[in-house]
Amino acid sequence: MSTFHQNGLVIKKIRKFNYNPLRSLKFCPQRKGIVIKVRIVTPKKPNSARRKVARVRLTTGFVVTARIRGQGHNLQAYSTVLVAGGRANDLPGVRYSLVKGSMDFSWREDFKRTKARSKYGISLESFTLGY
Repeated sequence: MSTFHQNGLVIKKIRKFNYNPLRSLKFCPQRKGIVIKVRIVTPKKPNSARRKVARVRLTTGFVVTARIRGQGHNLQAYSTVLVAGGRANDLPGVRYSLVKGSMDFSWREDFKRTKARSKYGISLESFTLGY
């Protein structure tokens, strides 16, 4: 009996396609989504903390895990949020971040932030007002 190689048969490789949940037919840097669940996870080995993450159903139909930046948040189930790229290095499977200050996600925090305001959605007007 002959083997595959002796017969000259070629087995076609199955290609894997990586789908980006932020894309549908065109590229979008952010997507709207609805929070399914808010939970706390612990990071990988050398770090120890309690990081806040949310499971979000995007308008494309994908369900992704996104991290909640900053200190303090007002998210709960069925809140509308804006999801952008940006992974959390020490959280496995978390490749997206939530944008503060848009839709139902408030930018207000437990303290007054003076540096890196743009990362957390705090505008200059709200900063000068002293929120």
